[in-house]
Amino acid sequence: MLPRHPHRTEDCRAISEILQRVGDKWTVLVVGKLGDGPLRFNELRAAVGGISQKMLTTTLRGLERDGFVTRTVFPTIPPRVDYELTELGHELLIPVSALSEWARANTMRVKAAREKFDGTHA
Repeated sequence: MLPRHPHRTEDCRAISEILQRVGDKWTVLVVGKLGDGPLRFNELRAAVGGISQKMLTTTLRGLERDGFVTRTVFPTIPPRVDYELTELGHELLIPVSALSEWARANTMRVKAAREKFDGTHA
């Protein structure tokens, strides 16, 4: 019997890996904030809110590694570091923004569905 949806394992792995990066809570927030323009580390940390220094560093490194963000160091005292979306990052901003808007618009519907489900499965 042939599978209804033929796929290649390596494609599934590649897609899964990228979705893990771009679907991460902090990635969505960081990309969204950088969509307004370049930010310094502490500006970004304040804009995101609730993210630890370590998690922001980890998130930014991953985004830089994957080509979504550039890190520019300015030789000043103290050194200034700006983070900015690349062209690929700006392309990612489109679905991330759409998903964020959808989440904002449907938060109450999802909450109501959860309450209904929890009430019937208690």
